[in-house]
Amino acid sequence: MRSHIKRIIFFAIVPIAILITACEKPGHKMDPARLSRIDAVMQEYVDQEKLAGSVVYVARNGEVAYHKSFGWRDREAQAPMQNDAIFRIASQSKALTSVAIMILQEQGKLLINDPLAKYLPEFAETTVAVQDGEGSFYVVPAKRQITLRDLLTHTAGIDYGMGPGAEAWKAAGIQGWYFADRDEPVRETIRRMAALPNAMQPGEAFVYGYNTDILGVVVEVVSGETLNDFITNNILKPLNMNDTYFYLPEEKKDRIAKVYSSFDGKSVAAPNPGELIGAAHIGQGHYLNGPRKSYSGGAGLLSTAKDYGMFLQMLLNGGELNGVRILSPKTVELMTENHIGHIPDFRTGRKFGLGFQIITDLGAYGEPGSEGNYGWGGAYHSTYWVDPKEKMVMVYLTQLIPARNMDDAEKLNAMIYQAIVD
Repeated sequence: MRSHIKRIIFFAIVPIAILITACEKPGHKMDPARLSRIDAVMQEYVDQEKLAGSVVYVARNGEVAYHKSFGWRDREAQAPMQNDAIFRIASQSKALTSVAIMILQEQGKLLINDPLAKYLPEFAETTVAVQDGEGSFYVVPAKRQITLRDLLTHTAGIDYGMGPGAEAWKAAGIQGWYFADRDEPVRETIRRMAALPNAMQPGEAFVYGYNTDILGVVVEVVSGETLNDFITNNILKPLNMNDTYFYLPEEKKDRIAKVYSSFDGKSVAAPNPGELIGAAHIGQGHYLNGPRKSYSGGAGLLSTAKDYGMFLQMLLNGGELNGVRILSPKTVELMTENHIGHIPDFRTGRKFGLGFQIITDLGAYGEPGSEGNYGWGGAYHSTYWVDPKEKMVMVYLTQLIPARNMDDAEKLNAMIYQAIVD
């Protein structure tokens, strides 16, 4: 009788033990030992002073697999980098503004095939600068109107004012991606752009530039809100992205990471606030003490690795996170398909969707990953991607501009993929 009771107890306990073991197994299925290889490599960039500091965030199957910080938030002040450090994310802002446009399409307030002039009438007749072969340019009319889809895919022909018509853009005081020092609403800056000659004809080439800043103004005109309010109310608050801003609150100033620049193989502190050099603002910027009037949809946001990771997880989930839906799955699908056809992106093996670069040829791309990966990066040497096949997101934040002879993002990419075990 006792033996029989023991057998009943044994068989009752075994399933419970199996259940506990299953619950303890990481759902992300990435090898912790192999992930830990990232630590030494990222720390080496700090030890060699190539980077002051960085934060890496990786999630797979909806679970955070890796979230670590390295080095210094402010090396001169000996302030260590923390996981919740706030970074200038520059062109990573473009993804949120692109999502804002798609939200408005879902609300029936616009269509991405609409002409830009429907919302910003000053763009009804645009022009293109053509080099004359003698160091100057002449201006011709655009062959057709620019559409919102052109802007989403960077095929509108609009650059950062550095193309054939650079002289005219410079005279207008509009060059480079930086808006935080402007003492006027972004709508006024964009209004003046319409009269300037663009770099290429609409739809004929991939030209990276003010496209998403213009889309940010479309969001303002269509919604009746500032871009800041629309993104906050429709993306940031619903996703609990509580550390993402256009301008930093005073109470969080001690969390912002300092900007550095590559110089002779080392990272050196950038000036404060800095200045426009070429198309880039080299410096700490005006995100705390600036005019706080211009909301740059193309490059104006600050964020943390965790916040941005939640935004990417929403996209990976088909537009939903924690029961909150931002977009429909079909809209996310549309955004992450190749929209530029035969037009080449400037990087081999990649095309462009509605706000994201898409890997279309893994062999030509030449790095670990999956075809269908989408993502982008920022001027301060940050980057991100979403891998739908592996159900994985990655955010890498640092503050280095310019970043010369750096291979950290490529090595990080390889080390993340080598840790996948299932």
